[in-house]
Amino acid sequence: MPKTDTPPRWDRKMQQRLARGEAAALGELYDRFASLVHGLAHRVLADEQAADRITREVFAHVWQHPDAYDPKQGPLRSWVATLTHRLAVQRLRQKETAALVHSDPDSPDAPDNAYAGPTGSPGSMEELERRVRRASVAARADYIVTSMPAPLRAALELAYFQRRDYRQTAADLGVTEAEARRRLRLGLQLLSTAHDTGTPGAPPEHGGAV
Repeated sequence: MPKTDTPPRWDRKMQQRLARGEAAALGELYDRFASLVHGLAHRVLADEQAADRITREVFAHVWQHPDAYDPKQGPLRSWVATLTHRLAVQRLRQKETAALVHSDPDSPDAPDNAYAGPTGSPGSMEELERRVRRASVAARADYIVTSMPAPLRAALELAYFQRRDYRQTAADLGVTEAEARRRLRLGLQLLSTAHDTGTPGAPPEHGGAV
């Protein structure tokens, strides 16, 4: 999604309040973004308790480092989402790496890159990275869909989830067929960035790539 040089006033005020140590500001931030943070973490980790831990870590980090957010780089929501995504992917990689290390470290016949995945089946470092990548892309796609403008999201939902054609989508939305095509094209362009690290709409990478 395009970055903006002038984020909403609420974002700047929230950062200032957090920097002053206002506990009420943290509570307000939590009320607004907790479901986003937990949902994104759970999409990556597929684990309720792990998502709970990531949620606590995210808000602890924001509380301790409010100046890490740069308003010039985009909205606070995107920064929080990026932080969540990065921490969740790191946690997933740590979990999968631990499975690799503990699979059968004493076996002289085990290759250096072998590990037993969550189901106990043999795997490799390459498979580990594929699993992490799939989880990362899925989480980014979810974020993009929920964050894109409502008209684009509605067009995508009608065309791809409800199997409407362009004409039916246009009729349901009350727009021309050309406008329906335009919305679908823009929505798909945004969604395609889920495969790209650090690209607009991913969410944006504030402070480090995943």
